[in-house]
Amino acid sequence: MILILLFISACFLAYSNGANDNFKGVATLFGSGTTNFKKAINWATITTFSGSVAAIFLANELVKNFSGKGLVPNELITMPIFAISIAFGAALTVFIATKIGMPISTTHSLVGALFGAGVMAVGSQFNFEKLGGTFLMPLIVSPLMAAIISLIAYLIFRYFRKRLGITKKTSLNIHEKETTSIASFNMDNVATLKTKKTIEATIQNKIETYNGQILGLSSQKVLDSLHYLSAGIVSFARGLNDTPKIVGLLLIINAIDIKWSMIIIAIVMAVGGLINSKKVGITMSKKITPMNSGQGFTANMVTGLLVTTASVHGLPVSTTHVSVGSIFGIGTITKKADYKMIGKILLSWLLTLPMAAIVSGLLFKMLETLT
Repeated sequence: MILILLFISACFLAYSNGANDNFKGVATLFGSGTTNFKKAINWATITTFSGSVAAIFLANELVKNFSGKGLVPNELITMPIFAISIAFGAALTVFIATKIGMPISTTHSLVGALFGAGVMAVGSQFNFEKLGGTFLMPLIVSPLMAAIISLIAYLIFRYFRKRLGITKKTSLNIHEKETTSIASFNMDNVATLKTKKTIEATIQNKIETYNGQILGLSSQKVLDSLHYLSAGIVSFARGLNDTPKIVGLLLIINAIDIKWSMIIIAIVMAVGGLINSKKVGITMSKKITPMNSGQGFTANMVTGLLVTTASVHGLPVSTTHVSVGSIFGIGTITKKADYKMIGKILLSWLLTLPMAAIVSGLLFKMLETLT
């Protein structure tokens, strides 16, 4: 029964992860008007699943890190209630954030849950040094690196765009609404029909495109292709980085092969993204900063590069933190960033770790008492 509960908790975490994270890789595609929401989430689902499958061969170090190995005594890792507490504490935190549209880090939630359950179980025997060096430092440094690198990359790309003579063109998407007003009675109650028509026009959004050619091809078509590719790379990197973290909790279920665990988690993540990702998707795409396809491509390229590099080296960076950092870096250079929204996101990040720690710690004590 306990092992079944662990499996369910891990699936709940995978679902919450997919709902909060799957759209982040393609947020710039939707935000820049390159494609619509449905096509963006479908592309994210395919490429994230591919990354999850690749994790079977490339990300074994992350599986070990998130099983708790090195943070707590080995005998604790073999206790199913420890893994259940971590999975459920992290899952509930991510699920609540998803419901209110805040893009938080599943990695951050897992670290908080590991800390909460670990300290509750072993107290001072918890390896605080490894927590800081292996887990917390990459989480703190990665969004700052992403913001700075995306800012520099955008300046470089803008310089070469101007040197190549490629110009920007702004198109306005105007929505027209026709209204009719009718006056029907005068003072003597004699009916008169007067019709007045007015047309209200509102600008729904501005779309920036690029005019010019690169190697004889339309610069906009080349950029759109690169943008799709970069979004796919980010989603692939996210699947590569996140799936092993969840599978690490299932290592104690010896009946399930690690490869099958990866595939099951990948499927549940995909379902979570398809069903529950819209609120977080809107926040990432529309509320941090307006962007065009060139700016979106730059942010994605930086995110994909950093997350893939971290995954291969076993560093548990957050795709969320890196992606938000990259988009914010673009908004900073274009002077269009919404600092109020960034403040809300940063607050949700600060609350993630303590909330996950409290939930997982309390759950561990409750399960320990019951068992």
